[in-house]
Amino acid sequence: MKAVLPDSKIPKRWYNILPDLPEPLAPPLDPETDEPMRPEKLLRIFAEELVKQEMSTERYIEIPKKVRELYAKIGRPTPLFRATNLEKALGTPARIYFKYEGATVTGSHKINTALAQAYYAKEQGIERLVTETGAGQWGTALSLAGALLGLKVRVYMARASYFQKPYRKTIMRLYGAEIYPSPSDRTEIGRKFLSEDPNHPGGLGIAISEAIEDVLRDEKARYALGSVLNHVLMHQTVIGLEAIEQMKEFEEPDVIIGCVGGGSNFAGLAYPFVRDVLSGKNEYEFIAVEPKAAPSMTRGVYKYDFGDSGGYTPKMKMHTLGHTYYVPPIHAGGLRYHGLAPTLSVLINHGIVKPVAYHQNEVFQAAELFAKTEGIIPAPESAHAIKGVIDRALKAKEEGKEEVILFNLSGHGLLDLKGYEDYLDGKLEDYEPDYFPALGKPAE
Repeated sequence: MKAVLPDSKIPKRWYNILPDLPEPLAPPLDPETDEPMRPEKLLRIFAEELVKQEMSTERYIEIPKKVRELYAKIGRPTPLFRATNLEKALGTPARIYFKYEGATVTGSHKINTALAQAYYAKEQGIERLVTETGAGQWGTALSLAGALLGLKVRVYMARASYFQKPYRKTIMRLYGAEIYPSPSDRTEIGRKFLSEDPNHPGGLGIAISEAIEDVLRDEKARYALGSVLNHVLMHQTVIGLEAIEQMKEFEEPDVIIGCVGGGSNFAGLAYPFVRDVLSGKNEYEFIAVEPKAAPSMTRGVYKYDFGDSGGYTPKMKMHTLGHTYYVPPIHAGGLRYHGLAPTLSVLINHGIVKPVAYHQNEVFQAAELFAKTEGIIPAPESAHAIKGVIDRALKAKEEGKEEVILFNLSGHGLLDLKGYEDYLDGKLEDYEPDYFPALGKPAE
């Protein structure tokens, strides 16, 4: 059972949650003054239109025609499936549906904002985009977006993932991008971390610092971010807007689930449904799933912090483990981030979104069951959502409750097989932190 929309149903507008949040978003702070950041200072880092979108109070932002054409080219609208075999294997009365972003040509949801960011950069006359990547899905997406729109792309890839996932590098190179392991010897901040530990596994925070330092050396370059900021999450709402139309062919969901690193794929599916909750139009339950190795939602502190390890970015008020937190090299590289989208942090604070965390072995076990029943090998990131879905479906079984569960399968795992091999061979380790820089004391 699946629902497939025609190209004509690609959304014409993105949904911006800012005007609907239950409280105003705290402003980003200038790292030099600790005063609210002036938008013009962000223009040296981001494309101008993206800065405008980040601050916009318009509920809907029109998607340019060129971007919608590119959406169609890369596989939008993506299909929505019912996981009937998984339901049978679990023996649950719950009905499970998933939006499959792995159907895009780059294999994940990341292309939705990559195309938008590259489009606005090209329109402004920017020649080169620089970014970070963890698992490599964001770097892959931006590499293709650059190729399709005639932009050079440079990617700093977290060192652990750089060596764990070599074929992601190959794809980025095929699309014409330059890729460097982070920390690298190309930047001052990279050399600093390498001098402290020549075998440093890297992390998204360090890679972001390197990318920004790189951008500030080239007037024709700008930074592109794959998650966390509001304009990025807004671009992803095409997922949820399509899902609303597709679920009309089936039934209304009760529970909406997604995995969370910075928050983009969760927000992409959930925010259009959150809109209806905030307006009082409907009631849904939202569950956000993260790894116990990087538990910013479940164990982080809500405070101002840098988005990167080097302290180059504006400070944002968010759930954070501390920007110097050492994230273990788990295979869900895309979920290895110390912080959380500020908008999602607000929704968690108000109890609208409920967070949960899992170890990676139980997550891979859930992924194995999903692969055996539904045939799709999920990305380790998406497998966190699957674990959350399975637990919820089993709870419905215990309660004899006919519940409708919708989740975002945000990417396939066909380039993540080293993690699956380690899991099958019993070599996968579970990590849980015992210290958070944001707390300044051992974790409780």
